[in-house]
Amino acid sequence: MKAVRIAASVVVLLAVLAAGLWLGGHPAKLPGFLSDAFVDGNAGLNVEATEAIEENYFREVSPDVPVEEFDLWDGTLPPFGPEAAAAKMAVFAGEEPRGAAWSAAIDTFRRFDSADRYVFSVPMWNGGIPYILKQFIDVVSQPGLVFGFDPVAGYTGLLRGKRAAVIYTSAVYGPGRGPAFGSDFQAPYLEDWLRWAGVDDIRTIHFRPNLATADADEGRRQAHARARDLAKRFG
Repeated sequence: MKAVRIAASVVVLLAVLAAGLWLGGHPAKLPGFLSDAFVDGNAGLNVEATEAIEENYFREVSPDVPVEEFDLWDGTLPPFGPEAAAAKMAVFAGEEPRGAAWSAAIDTFRRFDSADRYVFSVPMWNGGIPYILKQFIDVVSQPGLVFGFDPVAGYTGLLRGKRAAVIYTSAVYGPGRGPAFGSDFQAPYLEDWLRWAGVDDIRTIHFRPNLATADADEGRRQAHARARDLAKRFG
């Protein structure tokens, strides 16, 4: 069994501007002064909860499970543009897909599919998911790999034996808040995609909101406790 941590967490825009070429990824990789000054609550909690899962499951419960971090911001995620889309349509037409873009998409899918357990670190961006995570979804969601399709029966998810844990954070949005505090297109979108792809076993950790709230510390404590508890039953 293998597990993949998919990191879409990023630092706030000020950190990106101050660091110049820094494109995000694991906030612990930032220079110390930037990390202290600019890493927001979203990134911090996402990293802490991800590490709590790793420490309580991958190290204590299943210490022999290899763990790979799939940093979506490290520059290796391929684009999915007209060339790759044309190859995808060729599959639907019963033709052989060709091209470097298609090969890159297949390689990305194989890396993703090699794991049995997924940990997604997902901050809310403008009510939804970060664009880089949507790009990842577009790259790997290919016919015959992530899904099958029948003109009569519709879609069938092809991922089997997988389990996912998702860590959600948001600065302002929170369940039960009015529309002036935003809407949730984050969790419904990602979980609908996971189920569409065949991953029905989804465990979640929420820290929403973590900024516009009077008691962020309590919310953080609860999220940490949830992460530790989830990890022990993630096998």
